[in-house]
Amino acid sequence: MGSLLCCVKVEQSTVAVKERFGRFEKVLEPGCHCMPWFLGKQLAGHLSLRLQQLDLRCETKTKDNVFVNVVASIQYRALAEKANDAFYKLSNTKTQIQAYVFDVIRASVPKLNLDDAFEQKNEIAKAVEEELEKAMSAYGYEIVQTLIVDIDPDEHVKRAMNEINAAARLRLAANEKAEAEKILLIKRAEGEAESKYLSGLGIARQRQAIVDGLRDSVLGFSVNVPGTTPKDVMDMVLVTQYFDTMKEIGAASKSSAVFIPHGPGAVRDVASQIREGLLQASHE
Repeated sequence: MGSLLCCVKVEQSTVAVKERFGRFEKVLEPGCHCMPWFLGKQLAGHLSLRLQQLDLRCETKTKDNVFVNVVASIQYRALAEKANDAFYKLSNTKTQIQAYVFDVIRASVPKLNLDDAFEQKNEIAKAVEEELEKAMSAYGYEIVQTLIVDIDPDEHVKRAMNEINAAARLRLAANEKAEAEKILLIKRAEGEAESKYLSGLGIARQRQAIVDGLRDSVLGFSVNVPGTTPKDVMDMVLVTQYFDTMKEIGAASKSSAVFIPHGPGAVRDVASQIREGLLQASHE
């Protein structure tokens, strides 16, 4: 009906290209336009001004010889003021953009190692956008944004990278565990040394107290019982302690058996040994 009435409709966010006898005449804005076909005027086609997105997947190789798939997303749109260039100069816009994107990616990524490629995704995207902007502006297109969405290496490479990271973390954990065990051993050794030192001090004080007590007992007994010598007093004290010890060993149900000379004639030998040991300790 519109053709019969010589009228055409152009949708919003769209422009139409008007020709006369096959020659470009003007760009029609959104709305209703008169198109007298009998005067050789016709509608060549429509051009969308909406933002469009092209997702690409480019395979390339890094500097360390790892093949990766670089996923790029290009957002672009046609410029209304250059609609005639966008309509006539390019027959396949997406193929043209893809060619430029692949060219830049395959020129940039091989200069980087795999780890650097992951870190410099923004630099790669910027290089692609600059090249596209410079090339596509001559064809009436604006590059709004270029994104490097993903860098996807081969599955075997990803597995190897994960194993390397896992091994590094296990090595770090082993080092931390060894360091903790080392600290525990050092602290335990320091504690044992301190314990032995304090135990030695306690034994020394105990021996000193025993010597002082025996000395006081001998002196007191010699004063109260005239005619006794210190040796007699020591023999009596040691015999008393000897029998007390034997009594305690026999009374304890779970004590270990200790076999020592226990005949009456052996008391003098025991007393002599104990006396010599105590006198040696007092001299020390």
